[in-house]
Amino acid sequence: MSVAKEITQQKTNLYSLKKTDVNIIALGHGLVGGALIKQILAKQESLLERKDLNVKIIAVANSTKLLLAPNGIKRNWLSEKQVYGTQYSVQTLIDFVALHHFENVIVVDNTADDGIVNEYTTFVKAGFHLVSSNKKGNTQSLYFYNNLRQTLHVNNKKYLYETNVGAGLPLIDTISLLHASGENITKIRGVFSGSLSYIFNAFGNGNLSFSEVLGRAVKKGFTEPDPREDLNGNDVARKLLILARELDLHNELEDVKVESLVPESLRNSAKEEFLNALNQLDIPFKIKKVNCPKDKVLRYVAELSGNLSKNDGAVLEVKLVPVLRNSAIGQLSGSDTIFEIYTKNYGKNPIVIQGAGAGAEVTARGVFGDILRLSSKLN
Repeated sequence: MSVAKEITQQKTNLYSLKKTDVNIIALGHGLVGGALIKQILAKQESLLERKDLNVKIIAVANSTKLLLAPNGIKRNWLSEKQVYGTQYSVQTLIDFVALHHFENVIVVDNTADDGIVNEYTTFVKAGFHLVSSNKKGNTQSLYFYNNLRQTLHVNNKKYLYETNVGAGLPLIDTISLLHASGENITKIRGVFSGSLSYIFNAFGNGNLSFSEVLGRAVKKGFTEPDPREDLNGNDVARKLLILARELDLHNELEDVKVESLVPESLRNSAKEEFLNALNQLDIPFKIKKVNCPKDKVLRYVAELSGNLSKNDGAVLEVKLVPVLRNSAIGQLSGSDTIFEIYTKNYGKNPIVIQGAGAGAEVTARGVFGDILRLSSKLN
């Protein structure tokens, strides 16, 4: 062997010794999950070169099929899943990981499925870390919430979920650090939904009817396929509850007072029936717009207030309110979200975190960020 080849081989051997293998189990490959898979596949080589991270997606699943790929999926993973996919089960994943002796396994949940959430503790006990955009893992009963964290602690595993609130914004980290450092947070207020931000920005600043604005939001992919999932306020309520629990408050989802924007007559109809009846929303929202003072605009606002130093002293509210047009919340544009964090030491001047709050690419990028943050702590 020549000297040059020997040096190259030595470098290769050294490189292979210091790299960290990270093995991803991707649950859900819809808008967010699909975007995340594309992002990981596009960045695999650069992560290996720049960060010594060998990130592989070893399994992809949805509610019907599971693709197992010991060497990592390739760009044709979807067609392979259709041909070679097997029935999904947690035990199949656990057995697969054990068979191949995979280490540093991260289960990434990009579903909105309660059933997957109920499997979190099983995954953790099997030795897997968790990253999730699925908010339901943090909005189940307080018993479930605390039990999951105890299971994580006992098994020395991590659970990252920055995208649960604010898509890719560094919100949960900021609130957690403030709280852990002893900062007395007195109120959190803002527009938590990128889809509702877009809807009321467009509705308030133009001449389109509410149904026309809502239709555009659906076409842009800013809302759920059934926009009632956004308009009923439950998604915002979950986000508010997650922030409350980051402050060690003992609240349940039913404690959140939510103003639904869906007329009662349309709440239980089929999705297609609702989408065909959007014009029924026009008159009620036109009245709200006309009655809004000229110096104000309508915003769908979530607020956590009350005595936040007591475990049960918080007031959690989600509702449509008029806010001053020249305020930080009133000046929102596009699909941006905004979070105002009031603390004792900062006084009347809140910490403001603002940025893009809707879109699969943005959320997927935030999930990817959680994966990389977790990966940097693995051996």
